[in-house]
Amino acid sequence: MAKRITERQRLAFKLESLTDAEVKEVLDYISIMESMRRANAPMGLWEDELVALLADAQENKRARQAFEWESVRRRAERRAAATLPPHA
Repeated sequence: MAKRITERQRLAFKLESLTDAEVKEVLDYISIMESMRRANAPMGLWEDELVALLADAQENKRARQAFEWESVRRRAERRAAATLPPHA
């Protein structure tokens, strides 16, 4: 009977077929996932209740998300500009 590959192995196989630019995009996406995970960390880690309350405010959640999106957009623009041929 054939062994099934794990999700991690499947991901590794898919990464092997990507271009360097595509791998960079995957890494950017992982970076966003990690920062969102940090933003959703349990409140028990916060010592100051006021800071925890402000960090959990809807405006701050939106601001963090907008910041992450803007960071990814800027990186994509830089990558696109770097791949354009030079003007004569």
